[in-house]
Amino acid sequence: MEVILKKDIQPLGFQDDVVTVKPGYGRNFLIPQGYAVLATSSARKVHAENVKQRAKKDEKAKADAQALAAKLAALTVKVGAKAGESGKIFGSVINVQVGDALKAQGVEVDRKTIKILGGGIKVLGTYEAEVKLHREVTAKFAFEVVAE
Repeated sequence: MEVILKKDIQPLGFQDDVVTVKPGYGRNFLIPQGYAVLATSSARKVHAENVKQRAKKDEKAKADAQALAAKLAALTVKVGAKAGESGKIFGSVINVQVGDALKAQGVEVDRKTIKILGGGIKVLGTYEAEVKLHREVTAKFAFEVVAE
């Protein structure tokens, strides 16, 4: 069964992609939830027209994402965390804290798109994270975890 995605769905694809899924998954989950529509011939024609019109907007969004990626690479982000004398953090630092630190620096990024490389952070130090800004643009940036 072929469907046209209305929203980005992590394992399947991005908005406006035509993907093949199992009939039960499409009929029972994707279509009723509003995540996809059935890829009939009329829906494909409408989809082709929408994609054509959206191409210019997508180019601008990609350029904005690349500019934001360059800005992120130049930033030095500091994330504050409560830590003991040995440098061990109480709890761990996750993408929510990194997103809040970026917001404090004046960079608006959805926290769901932030991925901390190397797993959970439990010790003070410098780490690296990756942000998916656009379907074709990902930016890596370094951040430092400091004691509050």
